[in-house]
Parts: sequence; structure tokens; C-alpha cells
Amino acid sequence: MQLDELKAIAEKKKASAKKVCLRTCLSAGCISSQSDVLHKNLATEVKAAGLENDVEVRRVGCMGFCGQGPLVGVDHKEGKEELFEFVKPDDAKAIVSHLKGGACDVQKGDPQHPFFAKQVKIVRANGGIVDPENIEDYLAIGGYQALHHALTEMNSESIIDTITKSGLRGRGGAGFPSGIKWGTVAKSPGAKKYVVCNGDEGDPGAFMDRSVLESDPHLVLEGMAIAAHAVGADQGFLYVRAEYPLAISRLQIAIKQAKALGLLGSGIFETPFNFNVDIRIGAGAFVCGEETALLASIEGERGMPRPRPPFPAVKGLWGCPTLLNNVETFANISAIINKGADWYASFGTEKSKGTKVFALTGKIKNNGLIEVPMGIPLRQIVEEMGGGAPDGHSVKSVQTGGPSGGCIPAEHLDTPVDYESLGKLGSIMGSGGMVVMDDTTNMVEIAKFYMEFCMDESCGKCIPCRAGTVQMFHLLEKITQRKATKRDLDKLEELCDMVKNTSLCGLGQTAPNPIQSTLRFFRSEYEALLQPDATGAPVGANGTAKAH
Repeated sequence: MQLDELKAIAEKKKASAKKVCLRTCLSAGCISSQSDVLHKNLATEVKAAGLENDVEVRRVGCMGFCGQGPLVGVDHKEGKEELFEFVKPDDAKAIVSHLKGGACDVQKGDPQHPFFAKQVKIVRANGGIVDPENIEDYLAIGGYQALHHALTEMNSESIIDTITKSGLRGRGGAGFPSGIKWGTVAKSPGAKKYVVCNGDEGDPGAFMDRSVLESDPHLVLEGMAIAAHAVGADQGFLYVRAEYPLAISRLQIAIKQAKALGLLGSGIFETPFNFNVDIRIGAGAFVCGEETALLASIEGERGMPRPRPPFPAVKGLWGCPTLLNNVETFANISAIINKGADWYASFGTEKSKGTKVFALTGKIKNNGLIEVPMGIPLRQIVEEMGGGAPDGHSVKSVQTGGPSGGCIPAEHLDTPVDYESLGKLGSIMGSGGMVVMDDTTNMVEIAKFYMEFCMDESCGKCIPCRAGTVQMFHLLEKITQRKATKRDLDKLEELCDMVKNTSLCGLGQTAPNPIQSTLRFFRSEYEALLQPDATGAPVGANGTAKAH
């Protein structure tokens, strides 16, 4: 396969475009509401209406506005775009009739709604556009041309320099500079090196990586291949949750298609570069999202964290230098190679470059997947794009970063969404979960919910996390049952500090975040549940006993 052949396939695909394209979302969320049946019905109705030569019925991935699904997009060749929401299988006939000028009572959405209009799409640029099971769709929008450029016109140093100058930071949560990590793997001695993609997305309410894998699997494979060329690896592994069967299926199809065209395997683009990718399926352990536990799981061992250093970049999979990034990180790579480091760095803030994908969920009118520039105010996401809290309620807090994150109160909604700003408020970017809570939410119950999750998911290897999360959960339970005193609250804070500073891996180190952030901003809700101290004195607003 050479570049001219690649472009020829792309041009042929573009030339075959029909007057109208009916895009049906066949991601996991919409399929759960029968969008797969809807897709078949649309194809049947198009054929029955004699429109096969004018209308393409295309399977696509997530369009983002998940709360309004199933969604059907209608693209007209002259540029007009339409959107239908809450579409049922029986609505197929009405939509096809609409294409011929007939009446249609299916609910219409607004493609220019703030939910869409305020997004900047890099990772999700193809989501809801291409057929994830058809490699020609990916090639038609320039797919694998970045890989060709990297293999034929760039060496390891120039690729890593480009990634470094772009300012891309790992999107798995910690935000470590990607260029530094890639450079470390490239410089580490070893005859064998690996590239590993972390698709073990386990945060409650988060589905960003699942959507990318379901909607645009070739984008991730291309990013992994470019990374492999940069660091000197010839073998990659995609570690994906077993709970993501559709993502796994589409990755398997994508790998097979890429191999058939010589875009994976041996002698890619007739160069000496070889790269193969295998899928490894996780067994549902949240801790396997931690990089060393994930590597242990790939090796066939129990998924438990290892002490660091040495870091995986030096001694990783089977003791070899290993580059490990998450799905979203790899999904940024081809755009950076195609458009340049300066282009990518033009988005975001000084220290947090590019865009970030978030799963906007919870007590919010408009929920789904969004991609926004780093540094966007949280208020713009929650109130303008998300529409605020439903049913006349007000937003009380926004939790970012999953079980490892913190709860940000409404008075801080003007905070820029970047690594440093969220950290100052006791939260983290995390992989991209963003859960909105309204004024009916009990913040102590929220902290207890996340602590129960961390307690259950602790691997048990280190005592601070194994025992500390249990004790913190029991104290929270005691508080919510109105059986705790000020002394219990003091003990809870001491445990938070101990677990945070002595746990082996990120699970334990960040598990106290929801407690510490809710204590910081909503302490009165804890104190309102406390019993009088041992002297019988009632507890004051600041937690101290009042004098009789």
C-alpha cells in the first residue's frame, strides 16, 4: 500500500457519495433504545421508496447528544443538515417520507444547539460521521495519511519533538506530558518494546473512551502505530473492559481491515516498519486502570499495582520498555502529525493544551459527550451547553474525575477546566467524567457512594488503601446514620490524610478526594448530622462544642 493507493480509495469513496446521507447512531447507548432496528427499517423504507440511488443509510458511532437518542442525522449534498431526536423504529417511514417532501412528526433537534455549537472536535471529529465498521469511510476523511507521513518523512526524534511541542498531556487522568513519556521509552535500552492502550475506563458515569472505540477505532490504531514508530516498538496491546463488547467487536473488525490493506502488520507502506496490535479483555477490576496493574493483567497475572520506580517507560510489560497511554491520548496523535504542533497548541491554556472529551451526566438537562478546549469555564459547560439543572432546580455541585475526583460547588463554576485550576479546588481532570448535582443532593451521601466504590475496588495489596477505605466508609455510614460525633469527623479527616499519603497506587492516593472536597465546601452538611460530644454539649457550626 502506497500513499497514491490510499488516496485513490479515498477519492473513489467520496465520488460515490449520494445526494442524501441518513446517519443513524449505532453506539451502545442508542442501540439499547433499538437504533439497530431503526437503521434496518430506514434501509427498508429507502428501498421501498425507490431512493437507493439518492440516499445512503449509514451506520455511525456516537453523535454526542446521548440524552436525546436515538439520533438520526440527515446530510444533504448542498450542505443542509437536519437532526431527529428520540427516534423510534416505527419513525423510519415518516423520515423517508420527509425526504420526498412529505409530512413528518418526528421530533427535530437543532444541529446548532449550544451543546454542539460550543464544541471543538479533534478526538471526536469523526464520531457520528464515519461508519466505524468500514475502513473506506476513515480513509475518505484522510485516515492513515498521518501514519504515512510519520513513516516516510519523519524519524523518531521529529515525531517526539512534535508531540512535545504540541503540549499534549496524557488524558488518562494524571496529565503527564506525553512527549516526555514517549522520549523516555525511545531512549530506554531494550531489544523489545511495547505500546499499550489503556481502554479500561471504569469511572462511574464515564463513557468517553468507549465512545471513541465504538465510533472511530481506526483513529486509535493509527495513533498507536505512529507512537510505535516513534519509540521503536513493533507490538501493541489494546486493553479494553469486558463490559464494552461493541467496542471490542469494532476493534476486531478494524484490525482485520487494516491488516488486509497493509496498514498494520509487516512492511507498512513498504517501509521496514512492522506493527501488530492484539486485544486484551479486562475482567472488570477498576484497579486495572492503574498502569502497572493493567500490565500485570496483560501478563496473565492478578491485576495489582507494582511499586514505582521503575516506571513502565523503563521496565514495563514483561520487563521491557513500554509506552502506555489511554484511548483519548492516542486519538489526538494523527491530527497533531497532520496539522502540526503549533496548531494543536493554539487550543487550551498555557499549561493545558488541546481539547478534552467529557461525559456530561447527572442532574442536567442536556447530557452526553462533549469535546471542549481546555480552559473553558465550567459554567459554560454546565449552564450553556448542559442547560443547567432540570425541573426548576439549581446546580449545587459538579464532580469531576470520577471516584478519584472532587466536588466543585456552584460558587466556583467560573473556574477554568484545566489540570491546574481543578487541582486547586481539590479535584482532578481524571479521564473525563463530569457529574452534575442539583440542590436536592446530599453531599455526605455522595462522598459515601464514592468511598464505597473505592472500598470495593481496592485490590487489597497495601494496608492504607485496603483498611483505610473500609474505615472511612464506616465513618461516613455512621455520620449519615446520625450516630457520629465531632471526634468521628476528626478521625475521618486524619484517615483521609493517611490514605492519601501512604497508599501504593493512584486508587488509594486519590480515594479521599470526594470526602476532602465535600468537607472543604459542604462541611455544614456533615456537622448537621453529628451527635453532641461526650459532654453532652451540642456541636456548633464550626464543629466545636458550644458552652451551656
